[in-house]
Amino acid sequence: MEDSSIRPVPGGPTRPGLRIGELSRRVGVTPDVLRAWERRYGVLQPHRSRAGQRLYTAADEERIRRMLGHMEGGYSAAVAARLATAPLAAPDVAPAGAGDLGALAEELRTALHGLDEAGAEAAFDRLLAAFALDTVLRDAVLPVLADLGERWARGTITVGQEHFATAVIAGRLHALGRTRDAGVGPRAVLACPSDERHELGLLCFGLALRGRGWRVCYLGADTPTAAIVGVAEQLDADLVVIGAVRAEPLVSAADPLAALAAARRVCVGGHGASAALAARLGAERLPEDPIAAADLVSAPRNP
Repeated sequence: MEDSSIRPVPGGPTRPGLRIGELSRRVGVTPDVLRAWERRYGVLQPHRSRAGQRLYTAADEERIRRMLGHMEGGYSAAVAARLATAPLAAPDVAPAGAGDLGALAEELRTALHGLDEAGAEAAFDRLLAAFALDTVLRDAVLPVLADLGERWARGTITVGQEHFATAVIAGRLHALGRTRDAGVGPRAVLACPSDERHELGLLCFGLALRGRGWRVCYLGADTPTAAIVGVAEQLDADLVVIGAVRAEPLVSAADPLAALAAARRVCVGGHGASAALAARLGAERLPEDPIAAADLVSAPRNP
């Protein structure tokens, strides 16, 4: 059956084309965003009917789908567009070799300290283009965050620099987690308890867990315990992970978390989760390395 959305250009050679509304429905991107991508990145190359109407081809649709795929992989829209329009979908930034990981991490660190958001985003793009996400998180992002905390404690960077760097990295990690809940794997609920606002380690853990096939419902920082319990019950979660840099938020929520741990699998992680506190809650204590923690909870369990 002929696709009624394909329209020949009136009065000229038969050139099939899609109106922007139909292209929008096919790729799941609003017409306004498609027009913006056409203007900014040239990812769409429509031809015009004699009436001057833009008509988009199958090649335009394919480029948009490639761009969306690269964005799902963690690239910014600008880099994803360049990848989608490159002849062999190769990035126009040279991939770094294994020996350049430290140099790229240093680029990221320097840009963050210099309040250079564009430079930080570009460094992040180069890291993702060259290395697996687990490697980027474990060997670049987490060391940069640790260095940031140490410098802030010593007073060698300002509060403004610390907030800026945290916001940039958190924004990127959240963007990488856009499809956390996709798929058919076991379901995990991740949260920081009330009065715990440090979520970057938990974000890294969630990305690593997603890479191991889990569906992740991420509740984020400063989440009331009742909300965590409610979501876990609503989703019938296979796993609940609570992250805390300080012990106090876990102690304050000890009784409801212990009740939750009696009903389903609960893990605690972060500096605030001591072995004694985990035992009091009846929860599993995770290693502070988020990648190792994701490996641990994903390993087959003894019956």
